[in-house]
Amino acid sequence: MKFRLFTPWYLFFLLPCCVFFFQYPRTVFAGGGKEKTSNFPGSESVSVPGSSMVTGTPPETGESRRGQGNTADNNPVNDRAEAVFRAIAKAYPDRIGEIEFLDGDWNIEVYGEKFFYADGRLLPVSLKDRRNEYDPQPFYNYPAELPPWQPPTMEESEAMKEQDARRRTRQPKRSPHFYDTLWRTHNRDESWEHVKQIRFLGHAVMVHYSILVQLSLVEEQILRMAKTNTAVSRWVNNIKSIDGWNWRNIAESQSRSYHAYGAAIDFLPKSLGGLETYWLWTANHTPEWWTVPYTRRFHPPQEVINAFESYGFIWGGKWRYYDTMHFEYRPEILVLSGIIQKDLRELR
Repeated sequence: MKFRLFTPWYLFFLLPCCVFFFQYPRTVFAGGGKEKTSNFPGSESVSVPGSSMVTGTPPETGESRRGQGNTADNNPVNDRAEAVFRAIAKAYPDRIGEIEFLDGDWNIEVYGEKFFYADGRLLPVSLKDRRNEYDPQPFYNYPAELPPWQPPTMEESEAMKEQDARRRTRQPKRSPHFYDTLWRTHNRDESWEHVKQIRFLGHAVMVHYSILVQLSLVEEQILRMAKTNTAVSRWVNNIKSIDGWNWRNIAESQSRSYHAYGAAIDFLPKSLGGLETYWLWTANHTPEWWTVPYTRRFHPPQEVINAFESYGFIWGGKWRYYDTMHFEYRPEILVLSGIIQKDLRELR
């Protein structure tokens, strides 16, 4: 396997191409999961505890609804479906076509192919009537700030035990079709063709070519802060390696990992200092892993988290199924949560 090196001229070439990728905002708590194949695995979101579909006020779209003799009728489910698709369209404007209400459901066009909301499953027309075979995609409310730590009640612990048991007997299975199309990656070979190598904070990492500019800008911000911020400097110097592209499923899941698209990265530290970083590793020695407080978890400095969120990445430390070494490119989640992101057009 031959790596292709990322050189500085890529930035000037990609910037005008990616400059319209998104123009949105910054602020959240959700759920996650994970997978790893190395001896110091990475991370990934799996599901939102309590609910895979999160309620909340959807962003105003300022656009009228369209349909062919159909109406959404102010149905909360349809409202959520429209909000999700509007957020996706705002996050990936170069990939998304028409959004409309058709045959009793909202649908969205990705590279010319239609996908229906299908109760959060995001299915192509051919699978629209087979929604019961899949779990919903996780479009959750992501908090601007990490919520204050509160020890779980006895009832909450019992609920988590039951949820853990269900996960082991029925591993989550989401349809990969929508995101496969969005990232133009339907198999391992296609995925490999879309990744490039970048030097990030002094480490080589393979990622999808479409997020090279975003990662370069995150790096620029982190390195600038490291010059005067001791915590950021120590975090950078403690990085042992960075894992990016890896064709695989999420741990304990039948769902595609964001690492498979090259849209997620994990920071593997030289030392955790006795702290926890990933719920599944914690579960190996502490079955009730959800009782581990923030003070016993390995968190990047807040400034690092802010830098990633500013350019469309979410942090796995805000999931209940925590994965504090993990960042993945999900600008649509930030749009849905009203979190302001930097507009790449301002760099012109």
